[in-house]
Amino acid sequence: MTFDEAILAVYYQALVDNLKIVTLGDETFSVRTTAKQKQKLKQVDFRFAGRELRGLEQNPRTKSRWAKLARDGQKVMQFLDGGTYRAVVAGGSVYLYGKK
Repeated sequence: MTFDEAILAVYYQALVDNLKIVTLGDETFSVRTTAKQKQKLKQVDFRFAGRELRGLEQNPRTKSRWAKLARDGQKVMQFLDGGTYRAVVAGGSVYLYGKK
């Protein structure tokens, strides 16, 4: 499984299929909601290729282009590695940050 395939699997299971448990290979990971009462954004901490990653539903109340897509009804999830944004999945398409 590639990185792109892994984050797409997390995205679809957590945001599109609304599952409470995400499965990657033989491992399962819980989908939680953020602590802030008003937002309740979905997030999932998972492992891929020995890295601890987090998928976080895009907050539609920010000013980013991704937030605009979320406000317009698209499912958008950001992916972080050690607190650094590495990728985003919007409408089923993967966009990588940083080096190609």
